[in-house]
Amino acid sequence: MFAHQPVLLNEVLAVLAVQPGEICVDATVGGGGHARRLAECAGSDGMLIGLDQDEMALAAAEEALTGAPCRVKLLRGNFRRLDLLLSLAEIPQVDVVLMDIGVSSHQLDEEERGFTYRTDAPLDMRMDRSLRRTAADLVRELSQEELTRIIREYGEERWAARIAEFIVKERQKGSITTTGQLVQIIKAAVPAGARREGPHPARRTFQALRIAVNEELDALSQGLDAALKVLRPGGRLAVITFHSLEDRIVKERFRDWARDCTCPKEWPVCQCGGKESKVELITRKPLLPSKEELAENPRARSAKLRAVRKR
Repeated sequence: MFAHQPVLLNEVLAVLAVQPGEICVDATVGGGGHARRLAECAGSDGMLIGLDQDEMALAAAEEALTGAPCRVKLLRGNFRRLDLLLSLAEIPQVDVVLMDIGVSSHQLDEEERGFTYRTDAPLDMRMDRSLRRTAADLVRELSQEELTRIIREYGEERWAARIAEFIVKERQKGSITTTGQLVQIIKAAVPAGARREGPHPARRTFQALRIAVNEELDALSQGLDAALKVLRPGGRLAVITFHSLEDRIVKERFRDWARDCTCPKEWPVCQCGGKESKVELITRKPLLPSKEELAENPRARSAKLRAVRKR
């Protein structure tokens, strides 16, 4: 069962500052590590709502939250529909939302899910296994140009065009259905000198396909707007990201929400109608894991935490 080591836990608790009686949403409840501590802060008069699109994560969260001091409600779904899911559950507003973005440690460790390039497994990568398309479907169906775009944009891979070219050539010989097959193709495509430096040569391509399969960046953008919508005035939103594409979306959205007048500074008269900020920034710069946390959990190395308070 899902063992979850919550990332940036002390920092999350500090920026969210959950008070007794508050309603908290963990929009990516996973194994329940963050959720359990949020529930403890909310106390007997509070409520914890755990949301996840992975049915196994919800089962693990249910176990982890057994005996929690507050009321607990678990919902299955993607946080991009957070406002709708809460409305259906007759919960119009909440005090706190936490979003821990990306693939979980459990999903990486569960070989048959096909998220990792370190073992040979079905080329799947779906966080929600009710989704129709897998990574194998994308590798089989997408044009060379579209594969190049996805690998370059979502994986920030310099060899994207060459990797896409090799994938298309190999799929003409036979189906590419496993992570092991894809890793060998990527290794053949990436020049030997580049393979000897930096991370595993398949890392960026796997990241790109995972993001595409799960529509992660669109979901994040929609989820941020949904979270702001359900927060009551004074409510707090905290987001943990694990790569630059996610962090950029969060940073820019928070900065836009916190901005008052949007007119260029050189304009003598406001033309935007006196736009008022929607939030105040709790974190001016992202909070990063401590050396002590990194020693205990190396997977936290790329984590960044940003938080805002709704006006």
